[in-house]
Amino acid sequence: MRVLIVENDEVLAKAIRDSLKPRYSCHICTDGETGACLLKDGGFEAAVLDVMLPGKDGITLVRELRQGGSSIPVLMISARSEVESRVRGLESGADYYLTKPFAVQELEAVMDAITRRKGEILPEHLTMGNIFLDQGDYTLHGPENKIQLGKKEYEIMRILLTSREMVTSKETMLQKVWGDEGEAVENNVEIHISFLRRKLEFLQADVQIQTLRRLGYRLIRKEEKRA
Repeated sequence: MRVLIVENDEVLAKAIRDSLKPRYSCHICTDGETGACLLKDGGFEAAVLDVMLPGKDGITLVRELRQGGSSIPVLMISARSEVESRVRGLESGADYYLTKPFAVQELEAVMDAITRRKGEILPEHLTMGNIFLDQGDYTLHGPENKIQLGKKEYEIMRILLTSREMVTSKETMLQKVWGDEGEAVENNVEIHISFLRRKLEFLQADVQIQTLRRLGYRLIRKEEKRA
């Protein structure tokens, strides 16, 4: 899941990114105007917003998101702990308001909670054919066995199961799974797709990852061998 962190304190922003890195692909920006543009593009699935930002404040950012129809989870952070400030943040559309300073464990727990909202983000299990992906523990289940996925494998499998038979381009996978990481090259996608194919075979899955030349990948039932 791609998370945008909008925080003008770069040290704090990097600390948040590092604490969330094991489970999320994080991108940092330090001003509200840039944050608004990035969120409007729709490439992020959650956001951490500081209230006090140069250019455009966090309250305005989340209000514009909601007015535009976006339901992505938003965690608002602020040094202001007054009840009025917290209420204002929540009423603007934030899912949770965390007061600085906060513990890393609390940040991680809050992010896990707001990104698992039923009916608004993704269900606990994503299913197709005789397999399902457990989003709670990153395990892929078949008829008789299950196997643990690495973080990148999990993200790719989640994209494929969410898109189902729709084609996802290699470029989209690179952006959503690797984000701004320097290691992001096309070969990364091919390698992880190969890993996933082996794991699907091991699980005796009745679905497979199909490559469409110059277009991308999709998940199909094995009997649907369409070009």
